Amino acid sequence: MAKKKDDTKQVVSENRKARFNFAIEENLEAGMMLTGTEVKSLRSGKATIAEAYAHVKDGEVWLVNANIPEYGGGNRFNHEPTRVRKLLLKAREIDKLHRATEREGMTLIPLKVYFNERGIAKMDLGIAKGKKLHDKRADTKERDWQRDKARLMRQKG
Repeated sequence: MAKKKDDTKQVVSENRKARFNFAIEENLEAGMMLTGTEVKSLRSGKATIAEAYAHVKDGEVWLVNANIPEYGGGNRFNHEPTRVRKLLLKAREIDKLHRATEREGMTLIPLKVYFNERGIAKMDLGIAKGKKLHDKRADTKERDWQRDKARLMRQKG
């Protein structure tokens, strides 16, 4: 009898600052068009999407500035680490993203890169609006209050 795979996602890279710097309005799952050495490098877990963003151009969605380092055993067939990569979405979703980014202040931010249950590289893409400084301060204040409240509740028993 074959072993069952666990249904957890193997997260490769996560953009932790995205939720602090942006107000995420909606999430989408997108496939990524990658070369063989990029997939092998992703499996080693060394990708960085902290400075990355996506944009819609000519009816296609492109990921810009994501860093997937070169694979050690890739020799001359290695990829360029920060090349522009195509994201795979349905036409309806691409049209939705295009309309969202035309509005003022909206942008496409990659939130995390992971391998799904079938072992396929996917990206969680967020439609986001940039936060102002006072919004960031309010979030920090709320987070600190929740932490203090939890600490007080633990102390009182």
